Amino acid sequence: MIRALSPETGDNYHDHVDPWVWWLIAAVGLGISLVLTAMPEFGMVAVGAVAGAITDALGGGIVLQVVVFCAVSVALVAVVRPMAVRSRRQQPELRSGIEALKGRQAVVLARVDDSGGGRIKLAGEVWSARSLDPGQAYEPGQQVDVVEIDGATAVVM
Repeated sequence: MIRALSPETGDNYHDHVDPWVWWLIAAVGLGISLVLTAMPEFGMVAVGAVAGAITDALGGGIVLQVVVFCAVSVALVAVVRPMAVRSRRQQPELRSGIEALKGRQAVVLARVDDSGGGRIKLAGEVWSARSLDPGQAYEPGQQVDVVEIDGATAVVM
């Protein structure tokens, strides 16, 4: 005979549902909160709830489950959150114009020395160039690095 759970019989759901299921329900609820609020802390606490569920599935008591939940949640918030905040603050540097040419490699077309009479091919264009180091010369075909742009002249090394 199948009996329905009811307050009249003294039965309730807590007597028939394993604790790991409650941990997973909590993890899903926290996951939904993560999606709705975009706060990564909810996801970290959800991982702690999953750790509590795993602890129950492995036979740990309720005290151990709560300790594991708290330890994992606090560890993730303490370690991962600062890294995420730091990552969010670092904006990728977007360089354009002559700033985008600094640091690029170019090919020498005509001898480059410190006099400024040389030519290089940089980003598909021909530029006048001079050497950064006095006395240093680069021959046609060599690769050079653009250090800076001085007017219409690339300073290379």
